[in-house]
Amino acid sequence: MSKAPFLERVRHGERLVADGAMGTNLQAMGLPRGTPAEIFLIDHPEAIASIHRRFIEGGSDVILTCSFGGSPIRLEHTGLKGRAYEINHRAVEIAREAVGDQAYIGGSMGPTGQLLEPMGPLSQEEAEATYAEQARYLSDAGADLLVVETQFDLGEAGAAVRGARSVTSLPIVCSFSFDRGTRTMMGIRPAQMAKELEGWGVDVVGINCGRSLDENLKALGEVREATNLPVWFKPNAGIPRIDEFGNAVYSIAPEEMGERVAEWLDCGAQIVGGCCGTSPEHLTQIARAARTWIAQRPA
Repeated sequence: MSKAPFLERVRHGERLVADGAMGTNLQAMGLPRGTPAEIFLIDHPEAIASIHRRFIEGGSDVILTCSFGGSPIRLEHTGLKGRAYEINHRAVEIAREAVGDQAYIGGSMGPTGQLLEPMGPLSQEEAEATYAEQARYLSDAGADLLVVETQFDLGEAGAAVRGARSVTSLPIVCSFSFDRGTRTMMGIRPAQMAKELEGWGVDVVGINCGRSLDENLKALGEVREATNLPVWFKPNAGIPRIDEFGNAVYSIAPEEMGERVAEWLDCGAQIVGGCCGTSPEHLTQIARAARTWIAQRPA
């Protein structure tokens, strides 16, 4: 991997490959549905490391830590209250031990799981403080960038960015999930998100999770038209169905996912990967297609 800082490469227009899913891959390895991945982080760190290594082998340039639910507020409801420092530090350590200098380590920061006032119990100040605490732990542990992901509310996303910026100068990716097609569950449109985030000082705007590949591609086009910031794009491997055992089965095969990558890059995505349902096999196809696309473009 180039030793150039992540943001330097992005600002030079280089296309990069992120990783795939953590949660759904851990479920395939035995994580019970509904159990936080951070439980496995403590009890089965080798499972986390193996997923990181497989994504690196598949071609990832960026690996996200297993800390999506690692904010102090979210951990209060998972049996891990008071262990935010341990979990976030360990998440970065496991990632770094697994991949060394082969990839950038992105500190994953997911939603708190609570709505902001007046719709929920969480104040802006509390949200900002919990994100600041998590961001400080991830930064101090050696993350190369922070990824505020799967956001759906501009209020919470703003608190996350402000909190992170108050404690670190690391690059920040802020990524929204348009799980209503081209709106979030709070009604936010892709262009609205992109325009708002451009004024917040984030370095990269993004889309992750969401619904179908076609709907995510439409959202990507709206984001690209609304901002000049680099765009991060990690769609689901299609819309899942629930099998007879209660497991989510995603509809898009690895080869089919790879066949869609060129249109993501043509549409303006600069960093591509996958979210829920994206296995190492999916990621291998994504990386292969991305590098084929890059090789066919003039330098």
